[in-house]
Amino acid sequence: MNRMELIAPCHFGMESVLKKEIYDIGYEILDVSDGRVTFEGDEEALVRANIMLRTAERVLLKAGSFTAQSFEELFQGTKAIPWEEYLPKNARFWVTKAASVRSRLFSPSDIQSVMKKAMVDRMAAKYHISQFPEDGADYPVRVFIKNDEVTAAIDTTGESLHKRGYRKAAVKAPIAENLAAGLIMLTPWNKGRILVDPFCGSGTFPIEAAMMAANIAPGAGRSFTAEKWENLIPETLWRDIRDEVREEEDRTVETDLQGYDIDRNAIEAARVNARLAGVEHMIHFQVRPVSELSHPKKYGFIITNPPYGERLMEEEKEDLRFLYRTLGERFRALDDWSMYIISAYEQCEKDMGLRASKNRKLYNGMLRSYFYSFPGARPQRKPTQKGVSE
Repeated sequence: MNRMELIAPCHFGMESVLKKEIYDIGYEILDVSDGRVTFEGDEEALVRANIMLRTAERVLLKAGSFTAQSFEELFQGTKAIPWEEYLPKNARFWVTKAASVRSRLFSPSDIQSVMKKAMVDRMAAKYHISQFPEDGADYPVRVFIKNDEVTAAIDTTGESLHKRGYRKAAVKAPIAENLAAGLIMLTPWNKGRILVDPFCGSGTFPIEAAMMAANIAPGAGRSFTAEKWENLIPETLWRDIRDEVREEEDRTVETDLQGYDIDRNAIEAARVNARLAGVEHMIHFQVRPVSELSHPKKYGFIITNPPYGERLMEEEKEDLRFLYRTLGERFRALDDWSMYIISAYEQCEKDMGLRASKNRKLYNGMLRSYFYSFPGARPQRKPTQKGVSE
């Protein structure tokens, strides 16, 4: 198989989690930068990354990189990339997105136009044709320019990887599926531990936790742009890897996952989404206000995305303060629990009356947020029959 350089963008702050995921599926990391991880692989790596990665936004096939400070340099650098190695004669290709940071070239529309023309010139010379039918598979190109260094890559994914396919019923301000998965991975939670989300909304945290517990690959049930790239990837490879990951699922695993929300419509949406994800039997959803948050067992986890209160009126801010104060009170009443919160609310710790052991800056969409950690005691190891701890 051919060696490829693959780029996996992710939410800012999730790079270390994505890096570990890529290592775990067996591939070598080449570079980690803000919001992306670059790794080396082959066609199988491309397929596995799309189907198996929980925290990536998409998987890009790097076509080339070069320095450009003018549109002429951008044109020539793009034209020098061997596009014919990736794109067949009838490919439908375009520059779908251009981003620029601290670079002399900064107009996305101009960058897209120049690069498309350069690609056409290269393809025309290599295929000895002047008109392209563009009636074949899609090969959307994404370009990122930072400090005048241009990176051009072909999007193998299509719709973002956070779209697992299960969230048909949505509520206001849902957290992205891949961000929710990454935040769970930043905690010590595992499938043998209790997990409660008292502001579950459409159910994303409990559903992602259930999929992890059952070892359900997040992309097993959706399609990808690169599935139609018959010139690069055999169709059987997609089928074989889907079959492999489905054989490794265990939907009979026992879990204690709970999602609460005061909004009945949100709970109904969460149940629909859990059913579509195939994990409805693993999660208990209930209409319940945060003031009634309780659990008889020890060592559980709260992982949640409470309201942030952006642009609220003063009386609404008081309601938000009361909500966080109540959450803090209910957490303290639990026995040796841990709590992890993503919030953009600046008074989060103060109003809960708690001080986080760690807070990690990240972005939920375009909103700067923090992931607050309030770790509790760890369960004691059970003694073995010989009196020795396990």
